[in-house]
Amino acid sequence: MTEHSNDHTSQSEHNHSHCIEQALETAESLCAEHGQRLTKVRRRALELIWQSHRPLGAYQLLAKLAEEGFNSAPPTVYRALEFLLSAGLIHKVESMNAYLGCAHADKPHKGYFLICDECQNVMEFDYQDIHKILIDKAATQGFQLRSETIELTGLCSSCQNGDDEGGCK
Repeated sequence: MTEHSNDHTSQSEHNHSHCIEQALETAESLCAEHGQRLTKVRRRALELIWQSHRPLGAYQLLAKLAEEGFNSAPPTVYRALEFLLSAGLIHKVESMNAYLGCAHADKPHKGYFLICDECQNVMEFDYQDIHKILIDKAATQGFQLRSETIELTGLCSSCQNGDDEGGCK
């Protein structure tokens, strides 16, 4: 299983700035490759989304950007989120109506999510075989699949072990 970047044994050892740096490098590379611009607001939105492994809502993002002097109009944030989504740099966690950085933005994939009920961390895992099975099963019913959302809830290993940290903050 390929998991989101918070696949580690000790939360205190996790270098979260590495996640952010990696996400920005990937974003810059993909934007250059596709002739797109990673504007200041898009870049900062991506950084803020990657600050933890907890999804960030649009209005939370709006508030953080406004604190930093960016345009505080909702359309600005939604345009940035739309761009980041369409570029494959983030995912929307539907059940939380929030956004999470994509750990596999450099390759086409479907993101599936493990959501911790306790600490609210979300781990992305990439299983293309699940996607193929869903398409095949839908086709046997004469159904053409357009989108899918798979979000599994439970307890992460940190919360199961009673770690006070819970997960990456």
